[in-house]
Amino acid sequence: MEPRLAKPGHNYLLALAFGALFSSALMAEDAKPVLDAAAKAMGAENLGSVRYDGTGFNFALGQAVNPSSPWPKFNLKTFERVIDFDAGGYSQLMVRTQAENPPRGGGQQPIIGERTETQTISFRQPWASQFEAWITPIGFLKGAMTHNATAQPKVVGGKKLTLVSFTVDNKYKVNGYIDDQNLITKVETWVENPVLGDMAVEATYSDYRQFHALKFPSKIVEKQGGYPVMDLTITDANRNVLTGVEPPKVEPASNPIFGIDETLIADDVYYFTGGTHHSVIVGFNDYVVVIEAPLDESRSTAVISEVKKLYFNKPIKYLVNTHAHFDHAGGIRTYAAEGATILTYQINKPYYEKTFAMPRMLAPDKLLQSKKRAVIEAVGEKRVLTDGTHTIELYHVPNNHNEGMLIAYLPKDRIIVEADLYNPPAANAPPPNPPSPYTIALLDYLDKMKFDYDKILGLHGRLATKDELLKAAGRAPAEPAKK
Repeated sequence: MEPRLAKPGHNYLLALAFGALFSSALMAEDAKPVLDAAAKAMGAENLGSVRYDGTGFNFALGQAVNPSSPWPKFNLKTFERVIDFDAGGYSQLMVRTQAENPPRGGGQQPIIGERTETQTISFRQPWASQFEAWITPIGFLKGAMTHNATAQPKVVGGKKLTLVSFTVDNKYKVNGYIDDQNLITKVETWVENPVLGDMAVEATYSDYRQFHALKFPSKIVEKQGGYPVMDLTITDANRNVLTGVEPPKVEPASNPIFGIDETLIADDVYYFTGGTHHSVIVGFNDYVVVIEAPLDESRSTAVISEVKKLYFNKPIKYLVNTHAHFDHAGGIRTYAAEGATILTYQINKPYYEKTFAMPRMLAPDKLLQSKKRAVIEAVGEKRVLTDGTHTIELYHVPNNHNEGMLIAYLPKDRIIVEADLYNPPAANAPPPNPPSPYTIALLDYLDKMKFDYDKILGLHGRLATKDELLKAAGRAPAEPAKK
């Protein structure tokens, strides 16, 4: 099964075009012997599947404590990946434990004990889901052998290497570097990302060892967006000893509009839920404010469509971004294309200006197509939006989940809108033990500010009460006064 690959960035395309004018025909003839030699050296000839296991570290992409920090780090007690090229898919098992104490950043931390995570990916799914299989040494060889790869000599760090490149459907570019021992030392590609645009992915392979009939790297480091996402020490690897990986059924994409549930919480205050990420909409006299644009353009487009049905004669003037974690910032560009001003805490503004300028040739979005200039306003410790009838107060909350975090307080409606610091679980679920330090930080701030509130609209989870927040933070609610 062939992987689906994508279009590189603009500068990358220019470089490829110039190179192709002079040498692509000759290079294409050179790639096959290079790949055959690598397959023989690594024991990858006639290989239908590969399995490898290891330990090390995992890092949560897009979940840094601030825009200038690396992705947060976790211990990997167990890592197992099975790639079945014949079946057309791969499966993966990770057992993570907390690495940083106190916890800093996202990635579902703090982890109490162990967290086991599994996934199964079909090669029929989009490139952003399946690329991990094709940047492995074996996956790269498989992809290059079926996609008219080209080869050329390169000197990198004083070492003579062969650069092998291939592209499918003029979209996704994949480069692999092969040393004089016919071993793959690095593979790189580009993947569309709602925040980083054409995000660079780089995997380096070293310390090759003989594992059974397979020569495989014992050290793997993968970077995404410039920072590590995986640092593995491989303890075992083998070929063709597996049962098949059943590729998951890929259902047709559903209309994201039908994933939105609208609840009127107070006068002109709507809670848009559905799925795992939510938004809050507040209708002012002459305009609309949307709090949070999570996930990606498709979700934002669906939310905007529903807002326009509710307030067909009012523009969306402001989009409030709570923080820069990718799952909460992936849809903000769509609102900029709509003409809304992005409000975010001051440390995030330079970061968004930087990421908004990154190439987006793999998946041109609405902002790129509109050619509009995004308007981003920095919020300090407090910002008030009011029209005399409705009021939203934005506050910066100090915490270790994200240093650029904003919450919203609607004083008239006694509502707090927050993301990630408190994720209300299912009703009547037992409170976490021990309480999350992020929830404690939120409650400490609300107490310090003496806010009068009785509802919390979590941008994950559900609507919760103040008493539920108190219990989640390990504090008993106040007893009602006796008559």
